[in-house]
Amino acid sequence: MAVGIAASFANSVLDALCRAQNITAPTAFYVKLHVGDPGSAGTSNTAVEATRKAATFSAASAGAITTTGNLDWTSVAGTETITHVSFWNHATAGTFLGSDALEVSKALTAGDNFQIAAGDIDLSVTPIAA
Repeated sequence: MAVGIAASFANSVLDALCRAQNITAPTAFYVKLHVGDPGSAGTSNTAVEATRKAATFSAASAGAITTTGNLDWTSVAGTETITHVSFWNHATAGTFLGSDALEVSKALTAGDNFQIAAGDIDLSVTPIAA
């Protein structure tokens, strides 16, 4: 499996921290659905329902951040089982930021609605204990 932070984005963060290289922060954070592992480029196993949804987040605390609003896909385009998500900085193009597996896969029939509830996307880094 290749879920986690994208290698290119991880390299940008490390270069910013250790080499004084500027990093361009994403202006938005989008979530895309997948029917399997998105792979190292985020382009594998794309769901028929390919619309990316913009996510909003709380302020980070203790090395973690979580979504503050629901992500809703209405009347999905295909019958399939959603197993993964990928993260992007643009609604249709942009840079792949990372991916993750859903805790529970969701079987959908064309026309169904699908929701990732507020608080169900959590991102974290492990800080040194205080």
